[in-house]
Amino acid sequence: MTPDERRAALDAVATEVRDCRRCRLAGGRTQAVPGEGDPETEVVLVGEGPGQNEDLQGRPFVGAAGGFLGELLSVIGWRREEVFITNVVKCRPPGNRDPEPDEIAACAPFLRRQLEILDPALVVTLGRYSMNTFLPGARIGQAHGTDHPAPPETGARDARVCAMYHPAAAFRQGGLRQTMKVDMLAVPAALARSRRERAERSAGAAPVSVPERGWEAG
Repeated sequence: MTPDERRAALDAVATEVRDCRRCRLAGGRTQAVPGEGDPETEVVLVGEGPGQNEDLQGRPFVGAAGGFLGELLSVIGWRREEVFITNVVKCRPPGNRDPEPDEIAACAPFLRRQLEILDPALVVTLGRYSMNTFLPGARIGQAHGTDHPAPPETGARDARVCAMYHPAAAFRQGGLRQTMKVDMLAVPAALARSRRERAERSAGAAPVSVPERGWEAG
């Protein structure tokens, strides 16, 4: 897929998101928030759902949590314009409550198509609802800062998933701010690991065994 084709495909998904009425969240939104970023990126950041500022502007992570996300990216020398940022649900849950399972399910085809189009090497999950989309049964207290192969059925068919707390959690628990910075420092290594594994698969070589830094489901 050429860059122009990829951008056009992402724009088509965004148009469908803005017109979507698949679940109750559509009734209370100001704007849907499809996501944004570099269509040629290797890295997709997936949050949970838009908040009030995102709902007003139609863009992901533009409030206080977005400011801290930018700070986290700067720790490793990245900018948000260099990645793609989206959420598991594309409309704001009332009162910024957690997304419900049926709402996540209604939006899942949009996220899957975005990942299929982008074909990222790395997905960074922000928050437990995002994490559980890719690592079902994981506990974020155990999984944060670790990376694992992405389930192909999510649309990230050849990627690794790196789990992190949601940036907003740092405003509720101040100690998580430093934890998240440390976790972000592990992201470039996860990307390098995924690149190596992708290259090996592309070349038809036997993959190098990579020890998992694990979590226990349940």
